[in-house]
Amino acid sequence: MEQERDAVDLIVEQWARARPDLDASPMRVLGRLSRVTRLVERELKALFSEFGLERGEFDVLATLRRAGSPDGMTAGMLARSSMVTSGAVTNRLDRLVAKGYITRDIDPSNRRAVLVALTPAGRDLIDRAVAAHVDNERRILAALDQHQQDDLAATLRTLLLSLGDESTAPRTLGNP
Repeated sequence: MEQERDAVDLIVEQWARARPDLDASPMRVLGRLSRVTRLVERELKALFSEFGLERGEFDVLATLRRAGSPDGMTAGMLARSSMVTSGAVTNRLDRLVAKGYITRDIDPSNRRAVLVALTPAGRDLIDRAVAAHVDNERRILAALDQHQQDDLAATLRTLLLSLGDESTAPRTLGNP
């Protein structure tokens, strides 16, 4: 039985014909990663929109929720955890404040810092959205059995670390 082919197979074959001197085999991995990313992003965007959120807004709410500090986090902590500019975080925070999902208050221990925290409505929303998100991710990965998922996760971790990726887990106020 012949294995199913995808668009990347065709691209690599075309390069082999056009440039037989060129080893295009890295495209088998990176081309597929790129295509998977694009397709998964489309699925995630559709799910987040069901909750009235954009991807970046979901990320902020999820970061606040998983950080676990009832006092919240500073905008700087959020920027570091999301690897976006402080301006991008500010825009996200403005939208989430307007929607009633977060508050921004002056940090009583450092009057120059602003603490961002979930409102009860924000906590309820992210709890529902993250449960649906995990179910959606499970559905997306359904073609892979658990062993394949574990192997893929380990392989991708190795690649990410080799490229300089590291944990960006934010420090919470009570947890340095």
